[in-house]
Amino acid sequence: MTSVMTSGTSVSNASKMNRSSGEIQPDYSYLVGKTGLTIPLVGFYDTPDPSPFEPFRNADTCLFAYYRKIISGTPVRLTREQFGCGGAGKWLCGLETRSLEDFVRFLTDDEGLKANRSLMREWLEFREPYQMEHENLLFGLLRESEYRYLKTVTFFVTPDQLSILMIGAQLHSAPSDPEPVIAPFGSGCGQLITLFRDLNTPQAIIGATDMAMRKHLPPDILAFTVTRPMFELLCGIGSNSYLEKSFIRGLKKARKQ
Repeated sequence: MTSVMTSGTSVSNASKMNRSSGEIQPDYSYLVGKTGLTIPLVGFYDTPDPSPFEPFRNADTCLFAYYRKIISGTPVRLTREQFGCGGAGKWLCGLETRSLEDFVRFLTDDEGLKANRSLMREWLEFREPYQMEHENLLFGLLRESEYRYLKTVTFFVTPDQLSILMIGAQLHSAPSDPEPVIAPFGSGCGQLITLFRDLNTPQAIIGATDMAMRKHLPPDILAFTVTRPMFELLCGIGSNSYLEKSFIRGLKKARKQ
């Protein structure tokens, strides 16, 4: 397991240290055990070869409609030719699935997601879609052999588990570092990767807050999605940390875990 860093190590310095770990997927078993996670971790991959993920499903609807299949071991593949829904086509594959004005009208007038069209237009023009590096995007359980193609890791969590992971994400953060945890407006699939400004920065997104996709998840489950550098930081937290202290013991006792 990656060695623990001192609490005085900032996120930016910790990120540089973790990059030296190369292409080896870190051991996340201690983190999962202490957090009490029961849902497997899910990775977002951008890969030239989908064969290591077989058998997989090609997306033909909302990515989260496959939630139960994904956590049971069947990944979902998105390509520029088969991307599931229009939102995923735009935010994950960089396709123009409808005109800007159609998007503005739908999201503002039909769904009421911004106070007015001007704000929605500004948001849509400001946000850049994810730029695919290869031909295949896969969302499925972590595969150690494909770590070099891993972009983000998603923890599906209860509120208690979210609080535990949030402390971990902020453990090495200095005031001058980028915000370690954000909760941006956007689609559920966009929160998996697109809304990170820099995938090389240790950062986490509180996701699954898009009402359109929440119907596919259990009501008490949110997503906590992290960049690969943040994943490595979390996996490096050791037994001298908050994971073995009184606050977490008190929380678990209160829940009778």
